[in-house]
Amino acid sequence: MSAAHLIFYVLGTGAVLSSALMLLPNTGRNPIHSALWLIASLFCVAGVYALLSAHLLTALQIIVYAGAVMVLFTFVIMLLNLSPSEIQEPKLSPVKIIGGALSLFVLGKLTTAIALVTQGARPVDLHHHAYAEFGTVKAVGKMLYTSFMVPFELASVLLLVAAVGAVVLAKKSLHYVDAPEPPPAKLTRLAHRPEDAQEGTPPDSHGGHH
Repeated sequence: MSAAHLIFYVLGTGAVLSSALMLLPNTGRNPIHSALWLIASLFCVAGVYALLSAHLLTALQIIVYAGAVMVLFTFVIMLLNLSPSEIQEPKLSPVKIIGGALSLFVLGKLTTAIALVTQGARPVDLHHHAYAEFGTVKAVGKMLYTSFMVPFELASVLLLVAAVGAVVLAKKSLHYVDAPEPPPAKLTRLAHRPEDAQEGTPPDSHGGHH
């Protein structure tokens, strides 16, 4: 086993374990902890991109996803301001069972599709001159704004909808405070002590000279 294969298995295992720890009840109960585990998973995926010589995707994965997007997620978590009492204990429900079964079904279909596509495939030498532009800004930008223009715009709209939804969820917990009532007259009289008036000292003076 070469060093590249060993690094790939280490990064892949780290990405899967980080994703699992993000969802498990003991470690995923705190939303901030889940966000931190997601950042660790994104860094592992960035390392896999680096092994594939996709240096632009590696930089974008770290700067955009592990950086800007996770800052947005953390901002949304802080905006929701969930108290420990509002975070319910994990319970097994029919919806979760159906969701888990569908997730396993989709995972099986994806594994089968990948196995069929890669059947008989041979490794590619990325250092060959035919793949000189692989992973560069020019190649990725041309593909992103031509073949994948619609998915790219849909992803941006999805992020906007998520941000607006978070603001709407947080807004319902805001309470408007009316104008404060004036202090009682007793407190006003105590603020101007009669001792100061008899001595001829202004109430706001502390005996100093201006």
